[in-house]
Amino acid sequence: MRIGALSQRTGVSVRLLRYYEEQGLLTPYRRPSGYREYHEEDVRTVRHIRTLLAAGLNTHTIAELLPCMVDEGQGLAPACPDMLPDLYRERERIDSAVADLAAARAVLDTIIAATPPHDSVEPDACLAMTTGATPS
Repeated sequence: MRIGALSQRTGVSVRLLRYYEEQGLLTPYRRPSGYREYHEEDVRTVRHIRTLLAAGLNTHTIAELLPCMVDEGQGLAPACPDMLPDLYRERERIDSAVADLAAARAVLDTIIAATPPHDSVEPDACLAMTTGATPS
């Protein structure tokens, strides 16, 4: 299949598929005419790439990980245990980001909880607080 068909099958833009190729994530067969030729395995590969990107992995890590994926992307081949420390590091990075987001949410919750109901604040008083103007 050509790149447009792969794009339709995966929901990934042609431009992004070319980027995946530049990053070494996809290696399509090249016809003598120069056209890229993709196969069913490439559809699975693109889906794995999307899943791993959504998990927060960068393209360098994904390029190393893709050859090790087995079971429709649900596990690593026994010959690839060296990837586990990288995956643990990525998981720790994500856990840290989740903790940071939870702290940010707690700050917003505090502000929201301390804010009086909308109907109890006069619009002119709000304007005065934000602009320094005096209410009329």
